[in-house]
Parts: sequence; structure tokens; C-alpha cells
Amino acid sequence: MALLEVRDLSTSFYMRGGVVRAVDNVSIELDRGETLGIVGESGSGKSVTCYSILRLIQEPGRIDGGSVMFDGEDLLKVSRSRIRDIRGKRISMIFQDPMTSLNPFLRVSTQMVEALKLHTDIDHKAALHKSIACLEEVGIADAAKRIHGYPHEFSGGMRQRVMIATALIMEPDLLIADEPTTALDVTIQAQILDLIKRQQEQLGTAVILVTHDLGVVAGTCDRVNVMYAGRVVESGTTDQIFYEAKHPYTQALQKAIPSLHTKGDLLYTVPGMPPDMAKPIQGCAFYPRCPYPKLGEPDGPPPELVELGDGHCVQDCQYCDRSKPIEEVLSKDVPEAVE
Repeated sequence: MALLEVRDLSTSFYMRGGVVRAVDNVSIELDRGETLGIVGESGSGKSVTCYSILRLIQEPGRIDGGSVMFDGEDLLKVSRSRIRDIRGKRISMIFQDPMTSLNPFLRVSTQMVEALKLHTDIDHKAALHKSIACLEEVGIADAAKRIHGYPHEFSGGMRQRVMIATALIMEPDLLIADEPTTALDVTIQAQILDLIKRQQEQLGTAVILVTHDLGVVAGTCDRVNVMYAGRVVESGTTDQIFYEAKHPYTQALQKAIPSLHTKGDLLYTVPGMPPDMAKPIQGCAFYPRCPYPKLGEPDGPPPELVELGDGHCVQDCQYCDRSKPIEEVLSKDVPEAVE
């Protein structure tokens, strides 16, 4: 049995200007020790999916439907006290913005020790020593002294490392990492990813990695979900997504990777803008930005995911002609480099 099985998860925000369907029938399956990458542009529903798994959605947001089975329990149906027991202890999350996630009025030591004492029978002294050791593992120098500082006394990158240490200190079964290395330089980024990898090997921790960095995905993830407009448009192993991508959005994201461009060429950007999620979307949400020749105006429900084989799934869109190679289609959208 999979450690985590998310089925048809839907989350909406009920605003004055309309209903924003941030997550629309998203399904995820994750085994112990496995790493799942979730990629997509800002606003595609990546973070909201993770918050929904932990029931961290607040008004005006609402989880409209679906199930989140974690080790045999539906997290959407358990009591509030039970979900609090699971959060932090069995499922930890590294939040995207450490400054708003850390309490500015409490010392870092207080916040880290509190998490340990809340979920275990450890005494204060042992909890403090474990917290210092965890800070040292994520690359904070002079951790024994710095742990008694307040969040505003740390740089952005150091606050991010404090968040990572706090998430890893409980040795969770599932780690949800929302842009965990965004504020870190390349050296510390590699160190953090290696630390997470070691924890996976030692404890069998499963990881959901939300990121914009496709290079990180290629080097760390076993499988990848590509999200657009609140839905998964393509899903498969890392090799399938990088070498056999079928959805034009996945293909366009890959073409936008800066390191794949020749020096002097203009960087490729996905044309157009993401849709307004507060307005009803007819047919394929990517249709207005799709580079393929159009076959007709989209209508009806969104395209369903169909399996191509070996667990590789892609939205079956009937509104565009995908018979031509993507390189030929996308080349028309890239202007020549300026001398």
C-alpha cells in the first residue's frame, strides 16, 4: 500500500469576484522513500495542493472534495486533534516563505525545542542539543550560539535553513518541501538536497518537492507531476517527463530552461499568460497559449488524463494538432538573437 494516496482533491477560494478553483481533481500516489516533484508556473496550484493535504486551507478557502489517504487514514476526515498529531511528527512541511512561517517574537531555540517536546517525551536539554545538531547539519555556523537568536537576526537564506532543520528534526515519514532551496546559494542547495536524500535512505522518508527548478527535479525526483491551472496535465517518471514529454506545456517549460540555450540566444518564454482561475475554463486551459495549430474552439469539460503506458499520463486534448514535432512548432515562437 502506498504511503500517500490523494484522489480527486479539489480546493477553491470563494472570493467576492468569483470562485477560484485553485486545485481541480488532483490525484497523487507516493510510496515510502520515493520523491515526487511538482512543477509548474506560479499560480498553477502546487502549494495549495500541499496545504490541502495537511488541511491548512483557511477561509475563504475550502476543500471541496476528494480524499487524502495517509498510511490508511483519510486526513480530510480525521479529527482536528488527530491531524495536529500527524502534522510535524509524521508529516513535516518546509514552507516557501520562512519569515512568515517563523514566529518573530520567539527565539529560534524556543520554536525548535517546542516542536520536539510537543510530539515526544524528550526533556528540554536533550531537545536543545538535538536542535543545535540539526542546525549544524543544514550549514549554520556557530549553531550553539545562533539558535538563541530571533528570526530577524538571520538572513533570508539562514531562515530558510532553520525552517528545513525544524521540518527534518522530527524524522517524518513524509516531507513536503515547498521551494526549499529558493533563497540558498548553489553550494548550500546541494548540501540541503544531499541531507534530505540521506534521510530518505536511512528512514525511508517520502518527499514531495515543489519547485520551479527543473534541474533540481532532474537530479532528485523519481516521478514528476506537471500542473497547470489547478490540474495535473502530465505525470510520469523523471525520464518520461524529460525525454518523452507529450503535453505542449511540459515541452515549453523544458525549452525555457536557461542552461539549454546557446550563449547569445534570446531565452525562450512560454507565450501568453495563465488563465484567470476565477472564470470558468472551457475545455483545455492551455489552449490560448498552445503553440500547436488549432483545430477548433474548446468547449465542455477539461481533458482527462490518459495513460500512455508504464505510468506515463497526459491530458488528452482534442483541440490542437500535435502531429508535428514540438521543436518545429516552438521554433516559430523564438526570435533570432540580437547581435
